[in-house]
Amino acid sequence: MARAVTKQRKTLNTLVAWAVGLLIFFPILWTILTSFKTEAQAINDPPLFLFFDWTLENYGVVQERSDYMRFLWNSIILAGGSTLLGILVAVPAAWSMAFVPSKRTKDILLWMLSTKMLPAVGVLYPIYLLFIELGLLDSRVGLTIVLMLINLPIIVWMLYTYFREIPGEILEAARMDGASLREEILYVLTPMAIPGIASTILLNFILAWNEAFWTLNLTAAKAAPLTAFIASYSSPEGLFYAKLSAASTMAIAPILILGWFSQKQLVRGLTFGAVK
Repeated sequence: MARAVTKQRKTLNTLVAWAVGLLIFFPILWTILTSFKTEAQAINDPPLFLFFDWTLENYGVVQERSDYMRFLWNSIILAGGSTLLGILVAVPAAWSMAFVPSKRTKDILLWMLSTKMLPAVGVLYPIYLLFIELGLLDSRVGLTIVLMLINLPIIVWMLYTYFREIPGEILEAARMDGASLREEILYVLTPMAIPGIASTILLNFILAWNEAFWTLNLTAAKAAPLTAFIASYSSPEGLFYAKLSAASTMAIAPILILGWFSQKQLVRGLTFGAVK
């Protein structure tokens, strides 16, 4: 009897998980399907799900109208650069808070996390003026710094959590063997925390890739990433849903593929230290 109840519970949990997964994935699926419709089919009432005249016309129009590779390259540079810069800053900070904590360490961590609750529009104006003065407006360097800073609290928090699971005695043993601070971080701490660091890199890359507010307000043409590429298909004449869906599909495809191939590493890193 107990086994039957357990089996039914597992089956129910599986069905619920699939239902939630499909519910979350449906907007992406609908966007992809709409990208293969004509504009008339995209706004048809009732909506057309699978039975419509499939076409690649929207992708051809998007390719002719916009330089997709330039936007893609900007996204790669901005997401990759902000992630690398964030890791270089966050690893020493998280090491210090995890292994050499002070009385104010928890307060600092909470303060860092509280900055994520600040509405971005509240600091847009001063940052915009600062970028004009420094000549960083519509530049990859300026936007890379902004993307790094807005995600830095999450990076530090994640690395701090992972580092706390590593026994401090191992680092003490490395110091007794004559390891310097740099060697301790590079050759002892980092290899042991690879799963956590990898998942942090992946998550930060995804967050930077999907960032729209700052990329739309601090760029115009030169440093515009794929988020600006999508926004360009909203015009005063109205929304071209089919072409907008094609542009969105082209923008999310690289990050979806990356997430698909790295999902095991991401899950492994996010559960790092959960089970001892």
